[in-house]
Amino acid sequence: MSNNETMLKDLKGIIQPYIQNQEAFVNLSEETDFINDLKINSANLVDIVLDVEDKFDIEIDNDSMDKMLNVKAALEVIQEKLSLK
Repeated sequence: MSNNETMLKDLKGIIQPYIQNQEAFVNLSEETDFINDLKINSANLVDIVLDVEDKFDIEIDNDSMDKMLNVKAALEVIQEKLSLK
């Protein structure tokens, strides 16, 4: 399993409790939008960011948080923060 696949699996585990659209989650891809596709509300997006910070032991600033609207962007932010460690 590649590093990217592992991160995606971890990310799916983090977002699963917050999703409102199970079908979109089953068909999750890098293009899946957290708000429009998975119907996650903005308060829960903050919870997801906090969970991501804990899981990957990284700190996500507000600018990065604003970018984390879909799966691909979230993975890119996680990779970027991990590379700075």
